[in-house]
Amino acid sequence: MKISGLLKLSALDYPGKIACTVFTHGCPFRCPFCHNAALVTEKEEEGISEEEFFAFLNKRRGILDGVAVTGGEPLMRADLPDFLRGIKDMGYLVKLDTNGYYPDTLQKCIEAGLVDFIAMDIKNSPAKYAQSCGRESVDMEKIRRSVEIIKNSGVDYEFRTTAVAGLHEDADFPAMGEMIKGAKAWYIQLFKDSGGLISDGLIAPSAEDMERWKALAMAYADIVELRGI
Repeated sequence: MKISGLLKLSALDYPGKIACTVFTHGCPFRCPFCHNAALVTEKEEEGISEEEFFAFLNKRRGILDGVAVTGGEPLMRADLPDFLRGIKDMGYLVKLDTNGYYPDTLQKCIEAGLVDFIAMDIKNSPAKYAQSCGRESVDMEKIRRSVEIIKNSGVDYEFRTTAVAGLHEDADFPAMGEMIKGAKAWYIQLFKDSGGLISDGLIAPSAEDMERWKALAMAYADIVELRGI
């Protein structure tokens, strides 16, 4: 599998672990707030080969706990399961980031024991999901299936929502909460304009908005926390 980017050391991308982060190319969504826009909108360029990557992992034994695999959307890559198996065979933990649009592949990876932690984005309330994904429509059944697969997987996980002023309002948080009700953890992340986004003109919610949205979300997950404030 071609790797579009590699962050060699991160203490943030895999909760509680020291990891490297692998970036894959391509995504079915065009979220206006996506901070990896080049992986979504631009043509795939030459990246890092599997051979180079696994040589890197071999040198990092005893330093890294695991590998965080993100994108783009990793699960759209047909060769992802084999890639994850290679990581697991080297004794590393695997954290997978996903938008939840490929539930069949997600289930395959879980059943094969290829993931140790899953982070799934919950973009918005069902009525506004397509808008937040930059699409005319979204098959919400795929999103709901992925949520249930993750909740019942036995694998550690979190759901997360990037909160953007203008895209999110109070009513969206109970609606999202109903989608993941009974979840272990839901993190509400403050949008930050890191540059190079798919859409311009987005702004962060206020601290007061974030606290209010956290309060609205509390009824739907065991852990609800804010990130980035």
